[in-house]
Amino acid sequence: MVPLLKNAHRGALEYNFTSNFIWREVYKLKAARFEDRLVMMSNEENPSFIFPSGHGPVEPVVRALYDYVSQRGQKLVFNTLLNEDRDKLLAAFPGKFQIAPDRNVFDYVYDAKRLMTLSGRKLASKRNHINRFLMENSDWSYEPITRDNIGEVHKMSLEWCLMAGCRDDEGLFNESCAVEQAFKHFFSLGLTGGLLRLNGRVIAYAMGEELNDSTYIVHVEKAFHEINGSYQMINQQFAMANFEGYQYVNREDDAGDAGLRRAKLSYDPALLVEKSTATLLGAL
Repeated sequence: MVPLLKNAHRGALEYNFTSNFIWREVYKLKAARFEDRLVMMSNEENPSFIFPSGHGPVEPVVRALYDYVSQRGQKLVFNTLLNEDRDKLLAAFPGKFQIAPDRNVFDYVYDAKRLMTLSGRKLASKRNHINRFLMENSDWSYEPITRDNIGEVHKMSLEWCLMAGCRDDEGLFNESCAVEQAFKHFFSLGLTGGLLRLNGRVIAYAMGEELNDSTYIVHVEKAFHEINGSYQMINQQFAMANFEGYQYVNREDDAGDAGLRRAKLSYDPALLVEKSTATLLGAL
């Protein structure tokens, strides 16, 4: 499964095993192999598909998916279509699909060294937040997540969730379900993580892994908002501990959340991974 996910799509979170695994219950994901392509379906009752990753022409797999949904009286929809696949799909089936960019699922990709150093005028505010944190707090430390401390990190994550109102916000609740999966399977998934302590208490953490040879992907990042500079500190400390040797860092999408979008744009991304939806207009 992993090789097919990575093939030709290695820069987007939808083609990462961990992303699909931890969100599988929220999006009701199912996977199947068709020849040398991997098919990922979301919500069988109203299905949509990540554009199949793998080798070979696109026509056979698209027709197979069309046959599958047609027999069920459903419409063929791709919920994730990268630009390179959009061009292939339009070339194979001209005029058959309606394509619409989905800004809410664009991935934010950053220069790894800039996240480590926070150099440049555009990131001056991040340096200022960190300087304020350092001025106000002397007893702080950073350490990797291990089997000895992951319980403390999990406890902090649950506390953050309650404070943020996860029980009353559907988006936060769904995210909390995915985060729980990341904690439950942290070591078997091969994730790396880091935590920030203040006066011995865990106040922030982050988790991620290698996405490909040039890119690291951050899956989760949480900090207590009331502690000035806590988010900026965990971001940079985690970067310095894990991003060496990578050119880029994928910090995933903003899910259409205005506050999260502002936060991710404020770190001056090097690029956005553009994605579209594709809906079949009629019959193939």
